[in-house]
Amino acid sequence: MKQEESLTHVYLMPGMAADSAIFENVLLSEKKFEVHLLEWEIPEPDESLKNYAKRMVKHVRHEEIALIGVSFGGVIVQEMAKFLDLKRLIIISSVKCTEELPPRMKFASKTGLFKMIPTGLATYVDHFEKFAFGDFLKKRAKLYKQYISITDKVYLDWAIKNMVNWKCDKPDEKVIHVHGDKDEVFPIKNIQNAIVVEGGTHIMIINRFRWFNENLPELITSGKMENKTKNEKVN
Repeated sequence: MKQEESLTHVYLMPGMAADSAIFENVLLSEKKFEVHLLEWEIPEPDESLKNYAKRMVKHVRHEEIALIGVSFGGVIVQEMAKFLDLKRLIIISSVKCTEELPPRMKFASKTGLFKMIPTGLATYVDHFEKFAFGDFLKKRAKLYKQYISITDKVYLDWAIKNMVNWKCDKPDEKVIHVHGDKDEVFPIKNIQNAIVVEGGTHIMIINRFRWFNENLPELITSGKMENKTKNEKVN
């Protein structure tokens, strides 16, 4: 069998407005996997999530792939999966259905408050680091500057609207969900049936990359972690 035929093609989708550089330290064996980085496209202002997902599917050029998405990218890959025959579907720091959205997002959806978010300020992301006070804020500002690549208002308005208004009544049973117990965007208390990474925050794909380097290969290959079940914390 040719090496190309034995490889599992892994497609990675970053989080909202983020660059695929968030995966730069996630290393998979080139003997077993071939990695393909997906990037955000600017949507039409009123484009449906379904149509956007269809557009993203056009970038998938292999069959039986592993499709992995982070945060809002996790929502996108679940929508993409409806048009693909996958080997594996994995979401990280994301949600599997509307019920897992935190109350504040449900409230924003119900009241329309998400429309009040000043997304135009995102164009000033380069200035965040200058005005951040304290080590934590400075580190977070540096991360934003390094990994946030899209500040387009049309994209941000569309992404926020579709995140808080995502309608999914029943999770896809095939989804493998990896979530941090310290996630501040999607609190773990609202998440069901996930592999819980102890100490993992919403940006654990960046600062806990060693965990993913150790465990992603097995999750992609077998769909599970040896001696671990969902809802069980892993270090």
